[in-house]
Amino acid sequence: MHILGTGSYTPKRVVTNDDLATIVDTNDEWISSRTGIKERHISEGETSAELGARAALKAIEDAAIDPLDIDLIILASFTPDLTLPNVACQIQEKIGAFNATCYDLNAACSGFLFGLSSANAYLVSGMYRNILVIGSETMSRTIDWSDRSTCVLFGDGAGAAILTADNEKAYVAVSGSDGVKGKVLTGGGTILKNFLINSDTANIVADTFYIKMDGQEVFKFAVSKVPECINQVLEKAGKTPDDIDYYILHQANVRIISSVAKRLHINEDKIPVNLHKYGNTSAASIPILLDELRRDGTLKSGQKIIFSGFGGGLTWGASYMEI
Repeated sequence: MHILGTGSYTPKRVVTNDDLATIVDTNDEWISSRTGIKERHISEGETSAELGARAALKAIEDAAIDPLDIDLIILASFTPDLTLPNVACQIQEKIGAFNATCYDLNAACSGFLFGLSSANAYLVSGMYRNILVIGSETMSRTIDWSDRSTCVLFGDGAGAAILTADNEKAYVAVSGSDGVKGKVLTGGGTILKNFLINSDTANIVADTFYIKMDGQEVFKFAVSKVPECINQVLEKAGKTPDDIDYYILHQANVRIISSVAKRLHINEDKIPVNLHKYGNTSAASIPILLDELRRDGTLKSGQKIIFSGFGGGLTWGASYMEI
């Protein structure tokens, strides 16, 4: 599998830690020392479809292909604007990829990784030739802005990659899920409690759920599972940690990233970080970072990279890829 092009987009509005200190009991030092986050981008009405379409158009330009040559669009998100039509179909309309099959995938922060592996399976089978994988999130719609334990963590954004088959470039992946532990990270939806109809009216009662997280349990899960699945994919690919040029990890917390580096005995110079600018953008975090690294010249043809991340579900995964 080969990356033809990448793109990313974040909303123009930037919310700093000092801005958040005006609405909850926190400060810049408390947030940055515990998470590494300094600011995040927040949508002012832009939907997940709009963010994703902007990232996709940049990827199309980078790949220098016609949107009509895209055969499949996989959209990874847990913050869709509508259930119907799905976000991928909305993006198809916006970018003019009218020959593509389109569907959404929800694996929370692991979504882009799962999308990559899905794309690889389609390409290996020969079913499709050019696949657009997008991670797009409007996390701000799922946040309780009075809860300082979660509102400081997340941001909005989108990243995209266009992929095509290439027998000369290896792709290997591992992934997993644990629904038993899913309750440590929940939110972003409604649950119908009661629906009564009488002769005059329909009475609907529902609960809306913002993101809720057991931070300590998520931290323990991440620092254990990410090194574990990276070791698994390295073994599967027949590589050692030193063979890898860069590790592109889900951008959730600098303490998690540092812990992963220590457990794998990896120099942190090999683990790029950008969450100080964006916060945790869920399924968008890996493709935003991937796009930045390609555009600034950090990533070069022939290098070997590892993608890895974790998210609600619980879900996790790692991929080895030659670029």
